[in-house]
Amino acid sequence: MRTRLVDDPGRLLDLLPDDRNPLSWVRDSDGLVGWGEVARFTASGQERFAAADEWWRAFVRSLDVHDEVGVPGTGPIAFASFTFADTSPGSVLVVPRVLVGRRDGRAWITEFSRGDGPSTVRSVSPVRPSGTLRYADGNLPVARYRGAVAEAVRRMRAGELEKAALAHDLLAIGEQPLDARFLLGGLAKRYPTCWSYAVDGLVGATPELLIRRTAGTVEARVLAGTIWPGEHGATDEEELARQLLESVKDRREHALAIDSLADALRPLCAELHVPQTPSVIALHNVSHLASDVHGKLPATAPASLLQLAEAVHPTAAVGGTPRKEAVALIAELEGMDRGRYAGPVGWVDGSGDGELGIALRCAQLDGAVARLFAGCGVVADSDPDTEVREAAAKLLAVRDALEDQA
Repeated sequence: MRTRLVDDPGRLLDLLPDDRNPLSWVRDSDGLVGWGEVARFTASGQERFAAADEWWRAFVRSLDVHDEVGVPGTGPIAFASFTFADTSPGSVLVVPRVLVGRRDGRAWITEFSRGDGPSTVRSVSPVRPSGTLRYADGNLPVARYRGAVAEAVRRMRAGELEKAALAHDLLAIGEQPLDARFLLGGLAKRYPTCWSYAVDGLVGATPELLIRRTAGTVEARVLAGTIWPGEHGATDEEELARQLLESVKDRREHALAIDSLADALRPLCAELHVPQTPSVIALHNVSHLASDVHGKLPATAPASLLQLAEAVHPTAAVGGTPRKEAVALIAELEGMDRGRYAGPVGWVDGSGDGELGIALRCAQLDGAVARLFAGCGVVADSDPDTEVREAAAKLLAVRDALEDQA
């Protein structure tokens, strides 16, 4: 395999040639896109991260690598997507036949001499709009979701646990197979500051960086606590931010998420810096409390990206506190398989560096059907009706992109 510099290729998402499993991890103008397939690895169970890490290390050792660029995202790359639950099948690493990347004004292409085609040339098909869509209940309709939130609140007030992040799903059904590139492009246009991702039919745009590993450093962005225009009568961005920062419920939810991440990372880091006060990130449809965590790995036997992901997943932002009790409650009250929603998604390179976000604001595409997900952090003073409205606001991100409504 060879990585070499190329002239600026323009908008990365426009390079994806067809709808056959496009691969993406793009934020604003930088990131990675890939197509074709050299290899894939699937895993399930509690050991899925360790199994994927072992397979990836062995695969990289088997390669003859010629990397003429030598920056994060060059050389051997696998796109990764892991299930939320240990019991769910479908965690996957996909090694693209062709990868194009850009970072800080430099662009490159990585090509394998083996894979699913004799050359980098692949017939190009135009991006196909979704067309007419109809919506149907998923495995957990809104009415049952509200009941699940109410039951979770009851148990928290009884002292069984502190937080659980409950989600529900919605089906969007087209008249023809849906094109992942159409949804991906719509999300990237609306959410340029998020990471727009596509891995094995899971397509979304996440604002939450689970873990980044770069040359011995570790970074994470935790989001927990949400407000949206119109909630509590606020529409101005500054007023929304003020209300969010002053919300006892949201600050408590955020503190639980930060603590869970920090507690998981500390044993693996030589240094870890956690901000005392969150900031506010304003997106197209919602605003979140956010905290950026930074750390350094030890010089001897540092954990790889996938090992770090195994340690921190799921954080309280998408699982709950205590973790074990929250995950069990999610399985009981949701009564559905989340698949790879709220699991780690992103990429890993040959040295164990890379970026993994949390698969939020997403849909799993299967032919003409898109399964959309949205969830909320539930604590003892959560209101079920408010949580239902918050989930609906989050679902709009994917619904609007599917329908191409600006």
